[in-house]
Amino acid sequence: MTWDSIIQRDAPAAPSRVTVSPDGTRELTYLEAIKDALQYEMRHDPRVLMMGEDVGVFGGAFKVTQGLFEEFGEDRVIDTPMSELCMVGAATGMAFMGLRPIVEMQFADFISTGFDSIVQYAATNHYRTGSPVPWVIRAPNGGGLRGGPFHSQNPEAWFVHAPGLKVVTPATPADARGLLLSAIRDPNPVIYFEYKSLYRSVRGFVPDGEAGLVPIGRANVARAGADLSIITYGAPLHEALKAADELASENVSVEVLDLRTVKPLDVDAIYATTRKTSKVLIVHEANLTGGVGAEVAALISQHAFEHLDAPLVRLAAPDIPPPYAPVLEDASRPNKQKILDAAKKLLSF
Repeated sequence: MTWDSIIQRDAPAAPSRVTVSPDGTRELTYLEAIKDALQYEMRHDPRVLMMGEDVGVFGGAFKVTQGLFEEFGEDRVIDTPMSELCMVGAATGMAFMGLRPIVEMQFADFISTGFDSIVQYAATNHYRTGSPVPWVIRAPNGGGLRGGPFHSQNPEAWFVHAPGLKVVTPATPADARGLLLSAIRDPNPVIYFEYKSLYRSVRGFVPDGEAGLVPIGRANVARAGADLSIITYGAPLHEALKAADELASENVSVEVLDLRTVKPLDVDAIYATTRKTSKVLIVHEANLTGGVGAEVAALISQHAFEHLDAPLVRLAAPDIPPPYAPVLEDASRPNKQKILDAAKKLLSF
């Protein structure tokens, strides 16, 4: 497998087709929505800059930053050495000096080499000194592209455990744009996980300008229901909605709650959907043990147990490195059928 086949497996070269609706929203892909947020903030705030491996002339491994170098120049779209620790350290110093740097990890998996600078330094700085650290790390994560164990991980739980960080996980184009705007403006360091499998596979109407701002820490009821709650985030949201559609044909009403932010969690929304349906299925693409789903389950057990009519159920990837073989990778990720099977078993309790 060549490098290009890994980084651009889902990247057709055809030009985008932007549709504008009567209300002024534009139909964008998930990738286009991320790029639009970057352009919008860089055009309106000279403190915002982009940095990372190949983000400049090459336009990024997945072409998210294509065109930014030509528009903003080498002082604001900076190609860095192949050192995640260097990138995070430089961004933290820039943030101390009043800039708002955005770091692109070529793959979320590589973020581990910058881990110390993130969790020991940037995350603790406000507590230690009272100074904000307004940087964003964009981390392309998740499977579906046959990238194997070093290009397909979902490491969000590593950072949920670190005080001082915020962690967002958008699943739709509108949320991808709106949450990135909020992340760039936030005075805290924010890890922004963007799902590679959604880059060009998902389209949606996206508000323009300030209208599209999505607050960090607020979940969204993606589908209202009464019989069962599916709590999820990121790429599995779309599989959950497909499963809910199929269950609706069997007269089962499923509520789908998209967390959108996994730190801080919207606990009010979690408790509200639990009270409403009394049966909860928690789904995420990251592996099961120690995942965000475990925290959601613990919160419900402690604060909403009396509203449950069945045990909490978690559906996630097994505790293995993401497989390279397509059949094994597909088998390890949550999909519509797995969600249907888990939901039906829960409904029968």
